[in-house]
Order: sequence, then C-alpha cells, then structure tokens
Amino acid sequence: MSSSFKALGRLLRYARGYRRTISGAIACSVINKLFDIAPELLIGVAIDVVVNQETSFVAQLGFESPRSQIMMLGILTFVIWAGESLFEYLYQLMWRGLSQRLQSDLRQDVYQHVQQLDMSFFESRPSGQLVATLNDDVNQLERFLDGGANAIVQVLVTVLAIGTVFFVLSPLIALLAFVPVPLIIAGAFYFQRKASPLYADVREKVGVLSGRLANNIAGIATIKSFTAEAREAARVRADSEAYVEANRRAIRMSSAFIPVIRMGILTGFLATFLVGGLQALSGELNVGAYGVLVFLTQRLLWPMTGLANVVDLFERAMASTRRLFNLLDTPCQTQDQGTQTLSAPVRGEVILSDVHFRYSRTHGGIKGVSLTIPAGQMVALVGTTGAGKSTLIKLLLRFLQPQKGALYLDGVPIDQLSLHELRRHLALVSQDVYLFEGRIRDNIAYGRPEASDEEIIRAARQAEAWDFINALPEGLDTLIGERGARLSGGQRQRLSLARALLKDAPVLILDEATSAVDNETEAAIQRSLAHIAHGRTVIVIAHRLSTIVNADNIVVLEHGEIVEQGDHQALLALNGRYASQWRVQTGHASDVSGV
Repeated sequence: MSSSFKALGRLLRYARGYRRTISGAIACSVINKLFDIAPELLIGVAIDVVVNQETSFVAQLGFESPRSQIMMLGILTFVIWAGESLFEYLYQLMWRGLSQRLQSDLRQDVYQHVQQLDMSFFESRPSGQLVATLNDDVNQLERFLDGGANAIVQVLVTVLAIGTVFFVLSPLIALLAFVPVPLIIAGAFYFQRKASPLYADVREKVGVLSGRLANNIAGIATIKSFTAEAREAARVRADSEAYVEANRRAIRMSSAFIPVIRMGILTGFLATFLVGGLQALSGELNVGAYGVLVFLTQRLLWPMTGLANVVDLFERAMASTRRLFNLLDTPCQTQDQGTQTLSAPVRGEVILSDVHFRYSRTHGGIKGVSLTIPAGQMVALVGTTGAGKSTLIKLLLRFLQPQKGALYLDGVPIDQLSLHELRRHLALVSQDVYLFEGRIRDNIAYGRPEASDEEIIRAARQAEAWDFINALPEGLDTLIGERGARLSGGQRQRLSLARALLKDAPVLILDEATSAVDNETEAAIQRSLAHIAHGRTVIVIAHRLSTIVNADNIVVLEHGEIVEQGDHQALLALNGRYASQWRVQTGHASDVSGV
C-alpha cells in the first residue's frame, strides 16, 4: 500500500470521532448523485412517451394518455431537481463542516504536542517550517475535504448506478462502454504512484520557503544594516523558484493524465453511439433506451476527467497529512509523568548531584556538576561562552534531561514533579527577551492573567519599570508591537523582570539578563535584585561581574565543570580565573588572558 493510502488510513483512524458526520456526508453525496443522473433517465422515458405514446413504459404504470404521462414526468422532474438541490446543500454543509472541525482539531492537537517537545527540537528546526506545517499543510487537507472527498464518492456512485442501468438495458453496450473504465482507474493509480513523491517534494519546498521568509522578516534590521537586501532577495528568489519547479513537475504529471482520459472516454462513447444506434435501427433496442444510454455514457465517462484534479487534491492533502502526523509522532524526550507535589511553603533549595549532559552535535555540555544552592541565597554562575551555565538552567527547567545524575528542588527529584508543578515555582528572565504583541499589562501578567492592576503595578515598580510605563500616554494599555518592537532594549528587559516578579516564584533565574542592556538598566536591575532577593532563591548567569559582587556564592564553570566557587572576596583572594576576569573587566589586568 502506497504512502498516500497509509496516510489516508491514519487520517480515518484519527477522525473516528466523526464517523456519524462522515457517514451522513457520504449518504448525502450518494443520494445527490442518484438524483443528479436521474434526469438522463427521464429524457429517455420522455422520448419513449413521444414515440410509443399509449404503449410506452409509463403507460404500463397506469398513465394511459400521453398528456398525463408528460405531466407525470414534469412533476417527477421537479421532485428530482428539488431533491438534488436539497442533498447538495446537505452534503456541502456536512463535508465543509467536517473539514473545518477536522483541520481545527488536527492543528490544535499538533500544536499542543509541539508545545511539549524539548527545546532541542526547536533549536534544530526553522520556525517557518513549523508554521508552514501548522497552517499551509492543514489547509491542504481542508481543501481536499471541502471538495475532493465528495468527488471521489460521487464518481464511485456514478460508476455503480450507471453500470447497473447499462446492464439492465443492454449488456453488450454496457461491456463496450465500460472497457475504458479500468484503464482510466489504472491510469489514476499510476498517476498517484508517480505523483506522490513529487507532491512530498512540493510540501518540503514550501516549508523551506516559509522558513526563509520568516527568518528574513524577523531579521530585517540586520539585513538592512549590512545592506544585504539584494543577497537575501536572491536567496528568496532561489527558494521560490525551487518551489515553482517542484510544482511544475507535479503539474506536468497531472496535466498529462487528462488527454489520456479523454481518449478513453471517446472510445466508450463511440461504442455506445454506434452499436446502440445500429441496434435501435434494427429494432433490437428501444429508441428511448438508446437515448438513455447515449446520455448516461457521457454522465459516466466525462466526470472521470475530474479524476486528475481529484487525485491532485488527494496527493497534496496526503503529503500534508504525512507531515502533520510525522510531527505528531515526534517523541518527547522529557516525560511529564511526575506525580509528587512540593510541601508548602516552597523554600527554593536547589541541589545538583553529579549531573552530566552532553550535546550530540557540539559535544559541549556539563560533566559531574554537584552544587547545593541553599534556599533564599543568591548564587551566580560565571564562565566563558560554552562553559555550561545556560545548560544548567535548561536542566533545572527540564528543557533538557540529564544523562546522568539528578536535580532536586526542596529535596524532591525534579523528574518526580510534573512539569507544571516544577515550573510554576521557577521564574526565568532571559537575555533574549520575548514579549508578545499586545498591551504592556498583558505581558507583565502573562504568568498570572488573573492579577489585579495593583499587583501588576507593584511588580513594575520592583523591576523599576513603572516610571517609563506611567509616562506613556496609554500606560499599561500601551500596545508594544511584535516582540516589543516599540520599546527600547532596556524597557523590554525591565518588563521581562516585572513579568517574572509578578509570578512570585520562590526561585528566580536571571540568564544573562544584563549582558545586552545599557548601564542605566543594569543599575536598575541591580537595585531590584537588592530588594527582591530577600525570601527567594536567585540564580544569576552573568558576564558582567559587577552585577554579582554581592552574591552569596559565585560558581565558576569551565568546559562543563566547576573550577572555583566562593563569594566575591574569597575568589579575589584565591587569585584564580575569577580574579583574572575581574581585573580584565575593571581595567587592572596586565593581560587579557583568563576566563
């Protein structure tokens, strides 16, 4: 079984909760198609009435006069057209409603699963490709369910219903007319096998293009500052042309299918037209029956030209479905199976015991780190880039899983806590501040949406952000733009700190929160720390050693190992790596070697 039919089977299993809707939609499509082909039968019956009058087929049903026969056919025509219209409305309502619900459910399920994946997953995949999968791929499935599914059902009904009529009226003509059908179906499956990898390539190319566009739009300031517009436009052009070429190959395959189908249709139609005509002339076939066969041949074969479009929709949808389910099948390395809870009040003691972690690609990480951070203390992690500082924070937040060793919060192994239980007691302020498009109020209250304005203002004051917020015309209701684009870097950092403070977690983590801010913001954050450090555990990653001179313990990391620790004065007296770096930053170093 091809990959497309495997994807269809997986989709049907996923949609088993909609079986009643699917059955209803199929039933309406079947009834609509039966009503749709009925007028051709009425035309043949009408011809029979005109030719044979009192001896016609309708006369045998009790309508003896030709006038009453015509009136009966008129009433029947009205009923058939009304029934066709009604069931067309119903099947469109059901199929389109199903497509909307199914695409929405699938998008939500995939998104919810993606949210649970490890940070390493997002670090190894362009965000644009994920957005393309969640949007464009889901939309491809929606387009197929909107029209393609109904078309497949109605083609099958057409073949079965018209085939039955043919074999009743003339088995010989039925055989001749149906000769092209297996060839058409075989051609459709041949096309499907050839088209499947082509459409998979189309979906891959659109993901690459979406990723390129998303990255370039996010990095537009860098592009402009390096006057790289022409170079980036050329890259987008190359990705766009690759997408066009992939589509061209798929279209070339689908376009070649229709002329072949037309020749098959011509063969079946000529057989009915010529053989049926000769039988009607010789009296072997009723004239009305001949008219029915001629009209039904077209109704049987011409819709099959649409098979190319249906298969095209099907292949695009199944290529997208495979990508969606592949994403849904991506395993979560961090298992959220913890059941323990922390005893209130949470003190915030953090212990790392012989913790090891190594990145598979860069081979960096940490090895054998053991560290106790007493509740209520401020601990600073310092070291060169790649020393393992941020890795320790990711392990504590369970963005990563240690390969050996364990981490504890208030004496409880963190993998025995649910992710919600663990992370609600941790507040993170990162160097790369992410603010959501919307109001300042919503961004500060992101961790506690129910917080009152008084609590929001208190957190803003603690983060020394209230002065600039209050000076804005809209205050807390000020719209900040995408990623906070309307604010300065220092303002964004202070809002991030206010957001963490409002969460009021017992453990506050500052991951290089002052490395990219101005002196004023750095001083503001230092003043904030002096007030907020009381009663909570504070873990600080800092390159600027001036921000952590008051830390209770300073831990120096190198190549993933702890090489020094102590308070500021003790480390200066040790005259090791920390002291060397301190001299470099304060301008008292005879050389710039060191950490």
